[in-house]
Amino acid sequence: MTARKALITWGGWDGHEPSKVAAVFQDMLEKEGFEVQVTPTLDCLADQARLKELHLVVPVWTMSKISNEQCAGITEAVANGVGIAGCHGGMCDAFRENVQWQFMTGGNWVSHPGGADVEYRVEMTRGSSPITEGIRDFSLKSEQYYLHVDPAIEVLAVTRFPTATWYHSPNGPVDMPVAWTKRWGHGRVFYTSLGHHADVFDIPEARELMRRGFLWCAEGKDVALRDGLDSSAFRSNKQMF
Repeated sequence: MTARKALITWGGWDGHEPSKVAAVFQDMLEKEGFEVQVTPTLDCLADQARLKELHLVVPVWTMSKISNEQCAGITEAVANGVGIAGCHGGMCDAFRENVQWQFMTGGNWVSHPGGADVEYRVEMTRGSSPITEGIRDFSLKSEQYYLHVDPAIEVLAVTRFPTATWYHSPNGPVDMPVAWTKRWGHGRVFYTSLGHHADVFDIPEARELMRRGFLWCAEGKDVALRDGLDSSAFRSNKQMF
C-alpha cells in the first residue's frame, strides 16, 4: 500500500515556534506511516496538481499573508478531499485579511485575555465524532483563545470564559470551542486552539487530540479516492468572494 502523503508548511510569527511545532507534527505523522514533506514557504499551496496528490496539509503560519493564487490552490485541493488540520495561531490566526481562508478553517482568533499564563480547563464534548472518545478533560497554563467561530463546526472540546477579567467579562460565562471539525467540499477540516508553544503537545491529551485530528482529516481523502469524488459538485459561477 502506498504511504499517505502529508505536507507541513510553516512560517510567520516566530513567537509561536513554527519550526518546533512543525517538527512535533512531522514526528506524529511519520509515526503513523505518512510520507511527510516540510517546507518553510507558502509557494507550495499554489500547485493544485501537487496538492491533490496529498492526504493532508498542515499549516503552521501565524499572521503573514497568503496570495489569491495560493489560497485558491489550497481551498480547491481541500474541496477535492485533501484534509487540512492545524492548531492555535498557526491555522486560525493565519492570513487575517483573507476571509476565504477563515471560511474554510471555521474560525479566527480575536483575543487571548490574560496572556500566556492563564490556567484553564479543556473539557471534551460528546458528539458524533470519534476523535475525542476516551480522552479525558485536562488543565493547562497557556494562552486561552477567544475565537469567532462558524456555526457550522462540530465542537469537540470547550473552555469556559471568562477566566481573566477583561472587557468581555460583563457578557457572563460562555463555553468557547477549543477543538472542532468542519467539512469543505469533500475535504475534512480539524482545528484546535491549543499549541501556543510546541511543549503544549507534551500533554498527552493535547497530543492525542491532534494525532486523531490528523488521521480523521486524512481519512477523508481515502473516501474521495474510493468513491471517485471531486469538487465539481460544489462549483458555482456565482461570485463567492
